[in-house]
Amino acid sequence: RMPAVIGTYKEMYDGWMLCRFDDTDPETKRPDPDAYDEILEAIDYLGFEPDEVVKASGRVETYYEHARNLIEAGGAYTCTCSGEEFSTLKNNAEACPHRDKDVETTLAEFEEMVEGEHSSGDIVLRVRTDIKHKNPALRDWVAFRMVDTPHPRPEAAEYRCWPMLDFQSGIDDHLFGITHIIRGIDLQDSAKRQQFVYDYFGWTYPEVLHWGHVQIDAYDIAMSTSTIKEKIEADELDGWDDPRAPTIASLRRRGIRGEAIVEAMTELGASTSNVDLAMSTVYSKNRDIIDDESDRAFFVRDGVEKTLLGGPDTAEPPVHPDHEERGTRDIPVGGAVLVEPDDVPANGQRVWLKGLGPVQHTRNAFEFTGEDLDIVREEGVDVVHWVPADDNVPLRLRTMAGDETGHAEPGLSDYESNDVVQFERIGFARIDRLADPGEESDEAGSVAYFTHP
Repeated sequence: RMPAVIGTYKEMYDGWMLCRFDDTDPETKRPDPDAYDEILEAIDYLGFEPDEVVKASGRVETYYEHARNLIEAGGAYTCTCSGEEFSTLKNNAEACPHRDKDVETTLAEFEEMVEGEHSSGDIVLRVRTDIKHKNPALRDWVAFRMVDTPHPRPEAAEYRCWPMLDFQSGIDDHLFGITHIIRGIDLQDSAKRQQFVYDYFGWTYPEVLHWGHVQIDAYDIAMSTSTIKEKIEADELDGWDDPRAPTIASLRRRGIRGEAIVEAMTELGASTSNVDLAMSTVYSKNRDIIDDESDRAFFVRDGVEKTLLGGPDTAEPPVHPDHEERGTRDIPVGGAVLVEPDDVPANGQRVWLKGLGPVQHTRNAFEFTGEDLDIVREEGVDVVHWVPADDNVPLRLRTMAGDETGHAEPGLSDYESNDVVQFERIGFARIDRLADPGEESDEAGSVAYFTHP
């Protein structure tokens, strides 16, 4: 949600947008080297361009400099208490025994941290706040800690003394001249922690806008980076762009336009309350964008083959029902067709093969009857889609509920990857890949991703 909201605010107020990768935790929230470019691609897909892009892991020396300044201002001290020991003291509003350490000693011990002379858990640098503050989370919080695990970026792999997010982001927000911070409601303590640092330096804190969590329906998987990552590692998801994953990458691969997501998100506003986003809203926005430009096509799942007795040799359904000027799709019928199991009428009953005409189910075959559309309008005969049994495109359709296999009309092979078509009576789909002519595969070599109904 963040890029959509921040990018929109930038456009509304002719602002300046910073994309900062807060990648200073090489261990617990270890950065994914591929994610840097993927996040920038996602921002571009949503229709925005940051004015500047920085990686916090490339600015460690800047954070060291400000830590030294903070120590000299009396705002920080080194602490060798165990986490459990300090937690007990903090919860009892009691000062750490290291709290009154002099500046020279603290500076010397911080330099030992910078030089990597300590291991993880041995020592931290704490911001000196109000040890009796009513909120224990704000009492003498950690600004720097030791991390034994090297950073995945080679340029940052030598560092072992790393800033915590609240210190790092607080320093950067000031240095980059950020006037407005937009963050989740779960981070509202961050501004309170960072205010202590700003007070020591005599800085003015930016305005902060908090928003609540966005709950999205239609997904069985929680919107959690760690949960999705675990499922990918367990081969329960194919990747971040698996159609079952609640991610920007997934929506993009399904053929949903970035502007549809932005419109749906910005309509939610910036409430501090948790809000629900129905995917039907995103689908509606996207349908308004793609419907007019999307050609129609037939795709039959789990096709039942029926011999066709009589009728035209070629069907001519429209490329788009609202655009006669686009012409028709010429589909050679051949001697048999495939229809979906639920579309096979009872023996003796009729259906209208879309773009071809009326047939009656008789002797386990479809016999062309030659009647006109009145049987549809007046008698309620069903209109169904179909494909030739022999001349078609085997296709795997990837959906949120799992993969479906079937066959598309032969003209689908004339499209290209990233084209979006509407499979009539099924929904929109983005073509992911088309098999080369003559390509042999145990599975359908052509793949499309289901967009939405």
